[in-house]
Amino acid sequence: MSGHPARPADEAASPAPTSAPAPTSAPTSAPAPASTSAPAAASERATREYAEHRELLFALVYNLLGSVADTEDVLQDTWLAWAARTASPTAGAVEHPKAYLVRIAVNRALAQQAAVSRRRETYVGPWLPEPLFGPAAAADGGTDGAAQDVALAAERAVSVSMALLVVLETLSPLERSAFVLHEVFGYSGAEIAVILGRNPAAVRQLVKRAREHVRARRPRYEAAPDVRRRVTERFLAAALGGDLAALLELLAPDVTLVGDGGGKAPGGRRPLTGRAKVARLLTALSARPTPALHLTWRDVNGAPAAVLSAFGRPFAVLVLDLAPDGDLVSGIHAVSNPDKLRGLA
Repeated sequence: MSGHPARPADEAASPAPTSAPAPTSAPTSAPAPASTSAPAAASERATREYAEHRELLFALVYNLLGSVADTEDVLQDTWLAWAARTASPTAGAVEHPKAYLVRIAVNRALAQQAAVSRRRETYVGPWLPEPLFGPAAAADGGTDGAAQDVALAAERAVSVSMALLVVLETLSPLERSAFVLHEVFGYSGAEIAVILGRNPAAVRQLVKRAREHVRARRPRYEAAPDVRRRVTERFLAAALGGDLAALLELLAPDVTLVGDGGGKAPGGRRPLTGRAKVARLLTALSARPTPALHLTWRDVNGAPAAVLSAFGRPFAVLVLDLAPDGDLVSGIHAVSNPDKLRGLA
């Protein structure tokens, strides 16, 4: 989880984030001036202000919904509302565009939650957040230059780990919004109250309940990237090689395996918990005939993750969660739903 970055003193808004793919449906840069008329100038200014804050909006909404597609829908709605507001001849000027845009985006995301929840009810098997992909990792552990250019936006967003996103799914929409705004983006209670339309006392209770809930289920621990990559390599060697003894040494006693295939790719119907059960399943799977898998490394939600490809196409993304008292694997998140791997194209 990221810390609390500083906010400009004159705006009730959060810091610039560090990751967000840009959908094609909303503007990402200001057009060249087409006219010196007042309406044209206002339109240009509105587009420029939206583009300036778009990555922040993406990071906020993604952390609230866990889906890139839903985030893009919310941002499109935010842009349309912003464009209509700034084009209105009777509306006054918006004093703080960033704060205004954040309020629109967060409330649009809250409204989207109902549709998201309905889809989850009919989702086949466990649901995992859609991975947010950063640049490809080079062989030396650095970042490939070309991939870094392609994924420039994804590098700049505030990301939380896959494991934390899974925990956030268990919060109510309001609790999740308050937690993300306060704990991830550093908003004050008074600022959150304005965004959510709640009084400050209610917001304090939301933040408190959410923080306690998250801490009870998610220790404040993130393994160093080199440790995570080393453990992932050992895990893959043991799992793909069917080495039961090595797996038992790597897995924590209460390890949980969650596979998200969405009914469109291999994935368990329910999470599996327990070292012996998970190790036996993985060794059984390794004994089945499978195509040759190619391993690459990508930044996924701010941490190194393994991408397995077959026949030149992404097959699965593997994100491990490590126990805080060592390098044992406490959680295995495997996303194979092809709809959630589109960001790797």
